[in-house]
Amino acid sequence: MIAEDVFVAYIRKAMPDSEVSLVDKTGMMDHFRVRIVSEAFAGKNLLDRHRLVQQSLDEPMKDGRIHALEIKAHTPEEFATL
Repeated sequence: MIAEDVFVAYIRKAMPDSEVSLVDKTGMMDHFRVRIVSEAFAGKNLLDRHRLVQQSLDEPMKDGRIHALEIKAHTPEEFATL
Protein backbone atom coordinates (compact mmCIF):
# COMPACT_ATOMS: atom_id res chain seq x y z
CA MET A 1 0.00 0.00 0.00
CA ILE A 2 1.29 3.45 -0.92
CA ALA A 3 -0.28 6.84 -0.21
CA GLU A 4 -1.14 9.04 -3.18
CA ASP A 5 1.15 11.87 -2.08
CA VAL A 6 4.09 9.46 -1.74
CA PHE A 7 3.35 7.97 -5.18
CA VAL A 8 3.25 11.43 -6.75
CA ALA A 9 6.47 12.43 -4.95
CA TYR A 10 8.34 9.53 -6.59
CA ILE A 11 7.13 10.66 -10.03
CA ARG A 12 7.94 14.33 -9.41
CA LYS A 13 11.43 13.47 -8.18
CA ALA A 14 12.18 12.08 -11.66
CA MET A 15 10.00 14.54 -13.60
CA PRO A 16 9.64 17.79 -11.61
CA ASP A 17 7.32 19.40 -14.17
CA SER A 18 4.88 16.48 -14.19
CA GLU A 19 1.15 16.68 -13.68
CA VAL A 20 0.00 13.40 -12.15
CA SER A 21 -3.51 12.00 -11.84
CA LEU A 22 -3.88 8.72 -9.99
CA VAL A 23 -6.77 6.26 -9.73
CA ASP A 24 -6.81 3.45 -7.17
CA LYS A 25 -8.35 0.63 -9.22
CA THR A 26 -9.19 -1.76 -6.35
CA GLY A 27 -9.49 0.31 -3.19
CA MET A 28 -6.42 -1.42 -1.75
CA MET A 29 -3.90 1.30 -2.80
CA ASP A 30 -1.68 -1.14 -4.69
CA HIS A 31 -3.32 -1.34 -8.18
CA PHE A 32 -3.22 1.99 -10.00
CA ARG A 33 -4.05 3.80 -13.20
CA VAL A 34 -1.80 6.83 -13.60
CA ARG A 35 -1.77 9.61 -16.17
CA ILE A 36 1.40 11.68 -16.29
CA VAL A 37 1.89 14.79 -18.39
CA SER A 38 5.49 15.94 -18.67
CA GLU A 39 7.98 17.44 -21.11
CA ALA A 40 10.26 14.54 -20.11
CA PHE A 41 8.31 12.37 -22.57
CA ALA A 42 9.12 14.57 -25.58
CA GLY A 43 10.86 12.58 -28.29
CA LYS A 44 10.40 9.28 -26.44
CA ASN A 45 8.44 6.33 -27.77
CA LEU A 46 5.81 4.52 -25.68
CA LEU A 47 8.23 1.90 -24.32
CA ASP A 48 10.77 4.53 -23.23
CA ARG A 49 8.02 6.56 -21.56
CA HIS A 50 6.86 3.54 -19.59
CA ARG A 51 10.43 2.71 -18.62
CA LEU A 52 10.92 6.24 -17.31
CA VAL A 53 7.79 5.96 -15.15
CA GLN A 54 8.68 2.48 -13.92
CA GLN A 55 12.23 3.59 -13.06
CA SER A 56 10.86 6.48 -11.02
CA LEU A 57 8.67 4.01 -9.09
CA ASP A 58 11.32 1.29 -8.81
CA GLU A 59 11.48 1.23 -5.01
CA PRO A 60 7.74 0.88 -4.26
CA MET A 61 7.34 -1.61 -7.12
CA LYS A 62 10.16 -3.80 -5.80
CA ASP A 63 8.98 -3.73 -2.19
CA GLY A 64 5.38 -4.55 -3.18
CA ARG A 65 3.66 -1.28 -2.33
CA ILE A 66 2.69 -1.07 -6.00
CA HIS A 67 1.45 -4.37 -7.37
CA ALA A 68 -0.04 -3.31 -10.71
CA LEU A 69 0.31 -0.14 -12.75
CA GLU A 70 -1.51 1.08 -15.87
CA ILE A 71 0.37 4.02 -17.41
CA LYS A 72 -0.74 6.84 -19.70
CA ALA A 73 2.18 9.15 -20.47
CA HIS A 74 1.78 12.33 -22.54
CA THR A 75 3.67 15.47 -23.37
CA PRO A 76 1.72 18.68 -22.60
CA GLU A 77 1.13 19.18 -26.33
CA GLU A 78 -0.29 15.66 -26.73
CA PHE A 79 -2.48 16.03 -23.66
CA ALA A 80 -3.91 19.31 -24.97
CA THR A 81 -5.29 17.48 -28.02
CA LEU A 82 -7.06 14.71 -26.07
